[in-house]
Amino acid sequence: MNTNLRGESPLIRDGERVDEINENLRLIQKIGGLTFGTDAYLLSAFAKDAEGGMLADLGSGTGVASLLCLTRNKYKHAYTVEIQDEFCDLIARNADMNGLGERVTILHKDVRDLSQADTDGTVSVVISNPPYMPAGAGITGADLRMETARRELNGTIADFCSAASRILTTGGLFYTVFRPDRLPELITALREARLEPKRMVTIYPDTESRPCLVLVESKKDAAPSLIQSPPLIIYKSSAERVYTDAMTRIYDTFSLEFLFAPKKGANR
Repeated sequence: MNTNLRGESPLIRDGERVDEINENLRLIQKIGGLTFGTDAYLLSAFAKDAEGGMLADLGSGTGVASLLCLTRNKYKHAYTVEIQDEFCDLIARNADMNGLGERVTILHKDVRDLSQADTDGTVSVVISNPPYMPAGAGITGADLRMETARRELNGTIADFCSAASRILTTGGLFYTVFRPDRLPELITALREARLEPKRMVTIYPDTESRPCLVLVESKKDAAPSLIQSPPLIIYKSSAERVYTDAMTRIYDTFSLEFLFAPKKGANR
């Protein structure tokens, strides 16, 4: 849910707006640019709590995923890794607007160059909402900011997985959201980076449509074993844009853990 509050903050600049989103966050976004969406919220909600732990967010954009996690105190501190300098500035302003500036370290960096020196050692959790489309795929646009966010111009999914593995502690968790049609690439990239997929959620817009997103939790240097949740359906139907009970519960609890809870009477 977004509520437009444009003009109510001195931190807003020309070509921007501020919205009130979930978890009582105020978020500055670029007008006409990529805006906060369901994928970022579900990624943040999927990530397990590690209170006192350190988080890294690869390809942070506005910083919304990290800020959502920090607001719920899932982690003590977040390192946001973003290659576009104007979005690094945006992350700083969003963090300050929400009183989280001291809990965020902004790294203006290409994920392909990321190392433990940047994050002051290993971190316990990494999240990423990476570019979904390969470079050169589909119709390209004139806005380089949008193209950088959408396409793998500055690193492939394999590069994002490798970066996550480099900074994660052994047993640390990597959470990513990606396109279902590229799931084979994601799984291959994860395993080549010593990140073993452990839990997966397939997301459908409604009961009539094909899946639109996949969430994967991977664990560094873990043994093979993958659990898939029941399908997560966002809307009750394609015609009626009403959230399903499962989506309402996620927005109420900021968690997807109930999807993996054993059902009463189910065989184990």
